[in-house]
Amino acid sequence: MTSAKTVDLSVTLGALRLRNPILAASGTFGYGIEFAHLVDLNRLGGFVTKGLSREPMEGAPAPRLCETASGMLNAVGLQNVGVRAFVAEKLPVLRKFDTAVIANVFGYALEDYVEVIRILEDAEGLAGYELNISCPNVKMGGMQFGGDCVLAAEVVAAARKVAVHRPLWVKLSPLVTDIGLIARAVSEAGADALTVANTYPAMAVDHRTGRSLLGNQTGGLSGPAIKPITLRLVWETAKAVRTPVIGLGGIETVGDVLEYIAVGASAVQVGTASFADPAVSQRIVERLERGVFDGKPFTLKEIRDKFVAENG
Repeated sequence: MTSAKTVDLSVTLGALRLRNPILAASGTFGYGIEFAHLVDLNRLGGFVTKGLSREPMEGAPAPRLCETASGMLNAVGLQNVGVRAFVAEKLPVLRKFDTAVIANVFGYALEDYVEVIRILEDAEGLAGYELNISCPNVKMGGMQFGGDCVLAAEVVAAARKVAVHRPLWVKLSPLVTDIGLIARAVSEAGADALTVANTYPAMAVDHRTGRSLLGNQTGGLSGPAIKPITLRLVWETAKAVRTPVIGLGGIETVGDVLEYIAVGASAVQVGTASFADPAVSQRIVERLERGVFDGKPFTLKEIRDKFVAENG
């Protein structure tokens, strides 16, 4: 082995093979098209679109973002064009790129998830689906499934019946007593991979005005502040199931990526960091080759196996 370019960064998530383990996270990368002039999308392992609903949604009132210590609060409210407009207007452009496009799907009821996937199943250009059963900043829907094993399994099983052509990922909530129980429930119901985890419900206020710094009273906390907590959740999930785990929370550097890989993640998603640096995902890919090469061993699996051997 003579250079970092010879390092094999490819990963397998069930039936889906990615050229590297770096994906841009849903809600931080638009529909991908918006970043195409800033990032070489073909260099990424893939990206997850912003959440798609049955009908268009206007989202939450402004302001929608608020900086916090070592992180960010967001209350976008899942604004999106709706699944039909996505298929008609966004997918034709996305087909031009050689990268895995994962459609994030959410709903207020089980039937919503099923209908969105049914429409997407008839379209070309997607590599898979990510079910959002855990969004903390909408008034109803999504999150009601993520905290209950039975409900989570039901929505995944229903989605699995219509998602016959593509892999099905499930984005889990961090707000559960035992994430291993939820992970096992959705894995047994048909999930091909688990994204761990969504943002954490939080708030920020202006004591002078007595108002929230967001249009909503609360939002979802993300960024470096949550990484230590989410690392633990990834570790617990990876111990509970054989289903591939995708780590998400506070990733900004190659070191962050390798820490998630060490505790059991097969891939990662870069989220909040893209707000400060839209090209951060591509930069991490480029530096990851050198980071793995210099660190020896030369494969991501060996990094994960070493941690398991030392810590169980």
